[in-house]
Amino acid sequence: MPNIRKILSPILFPISLLYGLIVYIRNRLYDFQVFRSNRFKIPLISVGNITVGGTGKTPHIEYLVELLKSDFRVATLSRGYKRKTKGFVLATEESTDRDIGDEPRQIKQKFPDVTVAVDEKRTRGIKQLMQKNKDLDVILLDDAYQHRTVTPNVSILLIDYSRPIDKDYMLPLGNLREHAFEKRRANIIIVTKSPDNLQPIDRRMMYNEIKPFPFQHVFFTTFEYGALKPVFDPSENKNPSDFKDYEILLVTGIANPKPLKEHLAEKISKNIHVLEYSDHYNFKPSDFKRIEQKFDAIQSNRKIIITTEKDAMRLQKFSNIANNLKDSFFYLPIQVKFLNNRTDNFNQQIIEYVRKNKTHSFLYPE
Repeated sequence: MPNIRKILSPILFPISLLYGLIVYIRNRLYDFQVFRSNRFKIPLISVGNITVGGTGKTPHIEYLVELLKSDFRVATLSRGYKRKTKGFVLATEESTDRDIGDEPRQIKQKFPDVTVAVDEKRTRGIKQLMQKNKDLDVILLDDAYQHRTVTPNVSILLIDYSRPIDKDYMLPLGNLREHAFEKRRANIIIVTKSPDNLQPIDRRMMYNEIKPFPFQHVFFTTFEYGALKPVFDPSENKNPSDFKDYEILLVTGIANPKPLKEHLAEKISKNIHVLEYSDHYNFKPSDFKRIEQKFDAIQSNRKIIITTEKDAMRLQKFSNIANNLKDSFFYLPIQVKFLNNRTDNFNQQIIEYVRKNKTHSFLYPE
């Protein structure tokens, strides 16, 4: 894709300028209150990004859910990307990715007691959540940085460590949804997918590139990979070391599978065969035929198929596949880890904000 963009840059550049101008005017109209942005009494925490592609929004939403669910009544709201339904939908444990999207389904599967909803119109979705559950303490807005019809109380902006926004271009020449200077709307900036051994000098260089305002708090996170789980029986765990030096067929439908591939090469095996699909790819029965053929072509008795947790949400509906394929299919869950001993600092900011701003905060004394 980058090479194609480079070749087409004489065509894409003027389109990017026009797109950038439209986005700039839209944002100014919200800034000057020509367009209305709604505020709500309930605490709203938005997690989003400026770039297209994966910056780790869902794992960070899950981190917030895990942080808050013990002490507060939590709901998550997203648009439900690529779902086949319309309007407001409240997730159940039986909801499929076609009903609510793969990421909300993943959250609901992990946290069945948490309220998970989708609605392409966030204002309507918030109102529906507040109406249906009057005891809610906080709503987490997934991928809502550009949804300016709602003003969140805390806005968390995610920036991929390997893709600094100040060195990128507007769509379609680059990956920016809006200009890099719009980071000014964030209260918290998290640099995601950082190296686990991030050095102080590298942290300082990234900090200087971001140039945060005095009111903005900057954190660095990385991903930790958990135990392998069978796609079709997630209750079971497998230690990755059990498959040391196995040949791996890696099947992904995410924006950037490179970090996962590097992790597998380091922890399990360098013998990796890859089948890559587009982000949020809607797997079809014919795709399983291709997966089966690719897997059968691996000349080894020590082989497995590995996918991502998000892809597993879209693959589980194909439970009637051949047993040999089903038994070989695993996914690798991930979770967020804060670097530089700043976990407590972040947690405290979020918990204190929710506790002090809930409509019935007297129920949660400090």
